[in-house]
Amino acid sequence: MKETKLAAEEMFFSPLAVKSRDTKGRKRYEEECPFRTEFQRDRDRIIHCKAFRRLKNKTQVFIAPFGDHFRTRMTHTLEVTQIARSIAGALNLNEDLAEAIALGHDLGHTPFGHIGEKTLNRISEEGFRHNEQSVRIVEVIEKNGEGLNLTYEVLDGILNHGLSAHPSTAEGRAVLLADKIAYINHDLDDALRAGLITEDMVPQSAASILGKTTSARINNMIRAIVEESDRAGEVKMSAEVEQAMLEMRAFLFSSVYTENAGNRDSDKADLLVEFLYNNFLKHPETLPEEYKTLLDRFSVSRVVCDYIAGMSDTYAIDLFKKLTLPRTLV
Repeated sequence: MKETKLAAEEMFFSPLAVKSRDTKGRKRYEEECPFRTEFQRDRDRIIHCKAFRRLKNKTQVFIAPFGDHFRTRMTHTLEVTQIARSIAGALNLNEDLAEAIALGHDLGHTPFGHIGEKTLNRISEEGFRHNEQSVRIVEVIEKNGEGLNLTYEVLDGILNHGLSAHPSTAEGRAVLLADKIAYINHDLDDALRAGLITEDMVPQSAASILGKTTSARINNMIRAIVEESDRAGEVKMSAEVEQAMLEMRAFLFSSVYTENAGNRDSDKADLLVEFLYNNFLKHPETLPEEYKTLLDRFSVSRVVCDYIAGMSDTYAIDLFKKLTLPRTLV
């Protein structure tokens, strides 16, 4: 089965694609799997790691929303993965590589989404970036400090998924664009569901190009990537659709992502994260054993950030209550 897949890659992949047999490999040598490619192994390792499971209780945009249909960091990741595979499949890229990058790209997100990230970046002496933390999780923290030993291409894609980043593979570029398509569309959908914005507030100049519904927008944005990439010989979105996407993104930042809009509890989340950071910075001996073992290699500040970044929203809230409330009230 593996050899059949590798042969198919040789026959059908685009010149832009990374063939599975052409991976640059891993930092630590491992025997090859007899029936999975290296990128399929990476995908499986990410899905089965603890950091991936915690995404289900981490904020995407809205903190502890009332309702069953709001996105979490987990559902965001799954939507990015689906869009990335659609782009990769249409362009004859390596879907397994794109999938592995997409599944791992947000592992380093903090509790309470970008609010927690901003707090740790502000108070930590070493700063904090969620994309760098995602790589740190799979290289240093998972498997009791051994890391997942992922391939170079997957690590590069995870690190370089920001809007202005430059991933080294076409599959990484597909994930970068898929991430933007996913969050622009589902954050808009969630904001409408929450009543934070109304349809008439959505910029019509962007909507007229991207589409009026979530499915239409996603379809049109993927099509704009596939058609433009075929013409350009690189993975990119058409200029017209990209400009409309950036306009919609700017609207979300001004109307949804600001502290006075969608994140009414942002100040509380900021205080909670800062309290936890200061508590464990002062008392590193109370860190869980798996994090205390990292203190031999990294600063206390760095390891405290590792611990807090790994928390789900619910875990962080429960821990805060345990540390601040009388035992009879917890």
